[in-house]
Amino acid sequence: MRYLSLDWIDAMQAQVASSESLTDLASTHSIGVTQVVTDGPEGSVLYHLQVGNGIARFASGPAPEEDVRMEQTWETAVGVATGSLPAQEAFIKGHVRISGDTQRLVDAVPVFAALDAAFEAVRTLTTYE
Repeated sequence: MRYLSLDWIDAMQAQVASSESLTDLASTHSIGVTQVVTDGPEGSVLYHLQVGNGIARFASGPAPEEDVRMEQTWETAVGVATGSLPAQEAFIKGHVRISGDTQRLVDAVPVFAALDAAFEAVRTLTTYE
């Protein structure tokens, strides 16, 4: 399946929904993150991660309760997803624009660490063209 396609988003949701770690973290953390990826094969794509009240959800569209928005190009998103561009470098060099409550990102580091397992599970089934 192609990266950021609806099939990919559905596969990520399945991984997120079945993650005991994310469900556990959702009882102690709350964050809504919208990702905007521009200039992709199908134009711009919006998807989100919403965590809180014991529920972790990954879906298309903006986060229902958005705390943070991240915007990047397709090239940057693919680079970060495939590991050819370290995420930290993408942030430092301004390839990812962040708006909203950045402290919420810092507070949710354990959530993103647990989310990485979902990305890893889907990565082997993903094409990046």
